[in-house]
Parts: sequence; C-alpha cells; structure tokens
Amino acid sequence: MPEKSLTPQTNLTPLASDVQSSEDTVLSDIPLASDIPTDRTEREFTTVDESELEFLFTREIDFRQETIYFIVIDRFHDGDPDNNVGPNPELYDLTQENWDRYWGGDLQGIIDKLDYLKKLGVTALWLTPLFEQIETLGYGDKAAIHGYWIKDFKRLNARYLGKGENNSLNETQETRNTTFDRLIEELHKRKMKLVLDIVCNHSNPDANGVKGELYDDGVKIADFNDDKNNWYHHYGEVQNWEDEWQVQNCELCGLATFNENNSDYREYIKSAIKQWLDRGVDALRIDTVKHMPIWFWQEFIADIQTHRPDVFVFGEWIYSSPHDNTALDYANHSGMSLLNFGFCMAIRQALGTWDENGFHLVQDILDLDHLYDSATELITFIDNHDMHRFQSLNSDPNVLRLAVGLLMTSRGIPCFFYGTEQYLHNDTNADSNPYGNNDPYNRPMMDKWDMDTPIYRDIRLLSGLRRLNPAVSMGSQWQKYVTPDVYCYTRRYRDSVLFVAMNRGEAMTLDVVETDLPDGEHTDVMSSNKYEVKDGNLYDLHLDVLQIIVISSVGVRVQAKTVVRVQLNGVNTQLGDTIVVTGNCPELGNWDISRAYPLEYINSNTWFGEIPFEESAGKPIVYKYAIWRDGDSPVRENNVGRRWLLASEGIVKWRDRWSA
Repeated sequence: MPEKSLTPQTNLTPLASDVQSSEDTVLSDIPLASDIPTDRTEREFTTVDESELEFLFTREIDFRQETIYFIVIDRFHDGDPDNNVGPNPELYDLTQENWDRYWGGDLQGIIDKLDYLKKLGVTALWLTPLFEQIETLGYGDKAAIHGYWIKDFKRLNARYLGKGENNSLNETQETRNTTFDRLIEELHKRKMKLVLDIVCNHSNPDANGVKGELYDDGVKIADFNDDKNNWYHHYGEVQNWEDEWQVQNCELCGLATFNENNSDYREYIKSAIKQWLDRGVDALRIDTVKHMPIWFWQEFIADIQTHRPDVFVFGEWIYSSPHDNTALDYANHSGMSLLNFGFCMAIRQALGTWDENGFHLVQDILDLDHLYDSATELITFIDNHDMHRFQSLNSDPNVLRLAVGLLMTSRGIPCFFYGTEQYLHNDTNADSNPYGNNDPYNRPMMDKWDMDTPIYRDIRLLSGLRRLNPAVSMGSQWQKYVTPDVYCYTRRYRDSVLFVAMNRGEAMTLDVVETDLPDGEHTDVMSSNKYEVKDGNLYDLHLDVLQIIVISSVGVRVQAKTVVRVQLNGVNTQLGDTIVVTGNCPELGNWDISRAYPLEYINSNTWFGEIPFEESAGKPIVYKYAIWRDGDSPVRENNVGRRWLLASEGIVKWRDRWSA
C-alpha cells in the first residue's frame, strides 16, 4: 500500500530557544559585525572525554558569515620603523618611490589598526605570506614584498617583527612572544580571525645564481641547482597553458617548482603549516592551486583537517570560471573552496568597464551555481593584488558603491582588497582591460584612515547585516528582475529574506517587482527610506541613477545544544519536492518520515538546513535523506543509513551526497 501523500512544512514552529522574532532590520539595529557571535565563539565543541573524537563533529569553521579584508603587509601601515631596514638594507626604500622595494609595513602596523578594521566590519584578515623570504633581488631588481618567494616555511619574515625578535617558530613555540603571537591574541580578543596565505607549489626564483634554496628552521634541506634528493621538478617554464601536464609540472615565471611526488617534501610542508595552525591561525588561503595535481591537495587538506578539524581552506585558481571543468573538479573534490574569479570578472565588466550586457553577465554566472557543491562558500571579490584595482577601471565612487553592495549581498564570502574603503588606487600603467594587472602600482601604501567615507559606512552596515540575517550568508539567491542596467534579487533562508535592487543606468520606475518580503512597511538599510510591501511586491519602485536599495527581514534563528548545518548535493528534485532528513532520534522523527526535518532549496544541486538537537545531543544517531514528493509517495535514498556521533554542544557540519 503506498504511503500517504505529504505536504512540505514551509512554516516551522520556532523552538523555544529561538532568539529573534521576525522583524525589519534598520540602521540602528546593526551592531559591529565582529560583535555578533561567530561560530568559533558560539561553540566549544568538545569536553575532555570528546576531545579525541573532535574530527567526527565538524570539518571546518563556517566562514560564510565572515567579511574578509586582504592586506599586502608591506603596504598597509608601518607600526615599527626600527625594523624597516631589515636583514638587507638594499631591499628597503625610505622614499617609497621604488615600487619593487620594501616600504616598511609590518605586523605591529596591523595591530595598531585593528580597531579601525573592526569598526569597518572586518571579521577575518587575510595577510600576504608571513614566511621568511629570500633577502636578495629576484628577476634582477625586485624584492619579495609580496611574500611568495619563500626561503623557510618554519620562520617568520623578520621584516614584519620587532627588531631583534626571534623569527623561529620552533624556538618561540613555548614563549609565543613574537609580534605575530600578539597579533593573533589581539585578533581573537576582538573575535576576529586570521587567514594565513600559503604556497605549496614553489619556493623562490633565481637570484644572483641561487634558486630554490629551502630551509627547515635555518637548516638547508633543498637546492634547485643541487637537487640530489629530487625536491624539485626540472622541466623548464610552461610553454603551453592549455597542456594540463605542463601547468602542473613546469615552472610558473621561473619559480623553483616542488616535486609533490617526493614524500619528504610533502611531510615538510604539512608539518610547517601545522605549526602555524597551532599558533592560532584560523583559516588558510592557498596560492596557485591549479599548478599541483588534485591528489596532492586531497592528501594535504585531509592531513591538515585531521590535525585541525575546524580550519577553513580556500584556494586561488586564477581566472577560474564555472565554464572550466577542471577548476570545478578542484572546487568540488579537492577539499577546499576557491576564489570566485568568474563572479569577480562579471562585476568588473558590468560595473567597471560598463559592458553593454551589464547585469546579465552577473546573472549568467549565478545561473551556473548548481555546478558547484558549495557556491555559498566561494570567496567573492572585485579586485586583488593580481589585477587593476576596481577604481582603475571606473573611478566613480558611486559605481564602487554598487559593486560593494552587490558583493556584500550576493552568495559567497566577500573579500575586500585593503584600501577599498578609502578609494585607494594608483592608475599608473592601468588601462580599461578588466583582466589587466598594473602590478606593482595596484599595491600603493595605505595613507588614509577616514571612518566617515560612504564606502566605509556601507561595508560596516552590510557586514553587520551578513551576521544578522542568515539569508545573506546561507540562503538561496533568486533573480526577480534583470536588464543590463537594473538588477533586483532576493536572498532567502527559512523565514529570513533580503531584497536588493540596484540601477547603473538612468532613473527609472518599476511598475511592480516581487520581493518575497512580508507585507508591511520596510526600511532601506542604505538610505533609511521607507517602502511598503503589498502581496509580497513593491509597486512603483523608483530607482535613481546609481542607486542601491537593501531591505532585510530577519526571522527566527535555529538554536539548540547542538545545531547541525546539513548540506546535501547530487539529488535531482522536481518542482514541489522537499528534501528531508529522517533518522532514529526524536529530532528526525524516529523514522516517521512525516515528522522528518525539512531542508532549504539553495540551487538544483544543493539543499541546506540547520537541525537543532537537544535530547540527542552527545549521542550516536543514524540518519538518511528522503524526498517529500507532493501528491506522491516519499522517495528515500538508497543506503542503510549514515551513522554519526553528535557533539554534546556547538555547531556541526554534515556534507553529504545523495545515494541513488
């Protein structure tokens, strides 16, 4: 006899522990982003008895609520002039006229500006690599101010520390008295995180006849020119960028390229990164991931996340896009997320170079989100250290405001290049090519700290909104109206909604636009103007030139002893279907599928939800997924059930794929 037809539960009754009723978000409601509890501060995953099983409870910090700020350390702020000369005075330029020399930025300078960054709404700092660099000029006349010509992965760059400080990780492991350790302490005191930029693909280029000399806390262990232990590949530079073998085995710009087949190398790089994590690093950004095979990254990340289960990892596949199948494979199967170059280039073309297709370019990228297993965890941005700054493409500050608003309210984890909030850019050697790179002039010295610029205000407001409204960080994204000049969309998660409308063209009025907002009066976060929603729509919506409207309605938040953030991929659903989680515990209906816990649709490849566990917290459970199919019998996945030991408290992540 077929099971009864089930109606999806779209309106869940809030738990007694839910803390926030549905209400409109206005300017005065938005606190500093870092003052809103993060996953790291909300959860203490383990008791003493559970500590050895922590890897069962979670795989990473949920970074989706973060706002990342990317700093080129040498160009941010000189907090300690005594360290400027460094080990080799030839590499420092006091006048700051030679863009290929060090200018004095250091870790003390970042510490000095942490309150400025916190008030901006920054919750995570991504710093250029902190490792010890070669102290000679590479490529003839360039210093390693960017941090990617590494000499010793187990030592800090002395130029970023106090004069005379010990830069050995090993020798300061017990005392933890370096400027780096003080930076970690001050960040965590402010509930902010540190992202360590790492390089596994290469060490350093030829500099005065020396290439690829590598050290392990001061002890030389490899030399490209005397490579008797095969630490490096020796195939010359990449000649054909369409040849995957060359991309993964040949040299990038003459940099000594590691031989990932060498187990001694793999042990060295993994042990080094584990030391940095033990000092308090919260996340990793990995350089040049396309230049190493996926098996290496799978092994590396599995080892790193066994050591530190909550570490979030994202990588750089330069100019990757959802049209690149190999890049998609890395995004879905390497164990890391990726910097979302496709989305970046769509924004740069739509708003930077004013492409005639406008916002259609942005929507075209978002329409392919189903190709990613976790599009909401891609790192989004509008510029970085390897391309023209956005304002070198379009200097209009009001256009930058649209780009920032789009970045902060779309799916993904937003990342800002230092100085964006101060309109920092130098257009020397820049042109109108959105793919262009006027390095080193895209890395000026930060020289203003004005907390009243419109962009500073916008980032602060929208970063707080990302924490307050879960639809922005975790929800689905639905296009409601799009032309080359006008873009309207909503973000939805449970009963939380965000509506955004923006106009790059002439002033115009929309007769009607669907918002998904509850009926009633709502306040625009950007302007404090009031808007009336009727039947879920805005009528006669007027948009001025370069205007952006952001309206937030925050629903109840899921809270419990243990909250499991569930993500399911790889299931084909039909219109009206709902994915549910059923299992052998009361929170999952005790196998009664009519009482199973429903998930939220994100895109055709991803369903997501937060399941509160009270009675079953700290206990082993069995669960599986099923489909509530409107007017038909439920469909269960084809397995005997998934076994899991729930943590006794905190936020846990499940990442599963439908068993067909």
